[in-house]
Amino acid sequence: MSSALKKDTLRIASVNVNGLRAAYRNGMADWLAERDADILCLQEVRAPDAIVHELLGSDWHILHAEAEAKGRAGVAIASRQKPTATRSGIGDAYFATAGRWVEADFAVTGADGKDQQLTVVSAYVHSGSVGTPKQDDKYRFLDVMIERLPALAKHSDHAVVVGDLNVGHTERDIKNWKGNTKKAGFLPEERAYFDRFFGADINWRDVHRDLAGDVPGPYTWWSQRGQAFDTDTGWRIDYQMATPALAAAAVSAVVDRAASYDTRFSDHAPLVVDYRL
Repeated sequence: MSSALKKDTLRIASVNVNGLRAAYRNGMADWLAERDADILCLQEVRAPDAIVHELLGSDWHILHAEAEAKGRAGVAIASRQKPTATRSGIGDAYFATAGRWVEADFAVTGADGKDQQLTVVSAYVHSGSVGTPKQDDKYRFLDVMIERLPALAKHSDHAVVVGDLNVGHTERDIKNWKGNTKKAGFLPEERAYFDRFFGADINWRDVHRDLAGDVPGPYTWWSQRGQAFDTDTGWRIDYQMATPALAAAAVSAVVDRAASYDTRFSDHAPLVVDYRL
């Protein structure tokens, strides 16, 4: 395919922007200009499609799923290369207008010179709230992910789901895990889904964890309350999870944590992974 990406390294950056307009007012454009990302995945865009195109600019091919509920959710994939195909929604009509899942297929050239297909997903899982319909929706969405991940692995040579998945998988992923075992985001029932995602059943890989090793974090989200950012009392809830061959091609994973609280453009920090195809 003449349009296949031929760079040795593919850089995928993902961030929950907590409102794209606010993020741009707070310096996101400077970060993006310096990061040289090939594919940028956004969550909680919370902006109309026209605004997304205006802010990101004409240098990007943009796939954006705006939530029907104004000012809520919204996910996007912006890429330097034009996708060969795109899809919006996770496959359950219940979430069709939720603005929580978009997929884009890309033609890439592997190290062996052969053309392959890469599928990239930008996902925003519900935050949930114990004992409420929001938590029911979260479990329903995670149930659909159980079905969708194997389908993606069959659909393409490589696949990666990135974004704010709103679950800390293990005790290493939350600084204050003992105080959160009964709260949404660290419930045993939620974590069990991630056991399946990364277990023999589905067999995807947690790229960031594989590269970081057995260490606390590195965290990607900090509460706006108190001194959570300053004391690094965070959660690792933003992921890049990939099919095994793509995960094995990952060479670096970096959390772009701001230098100080007042220089952040979101309450989440970007997760940037380089893949050597």
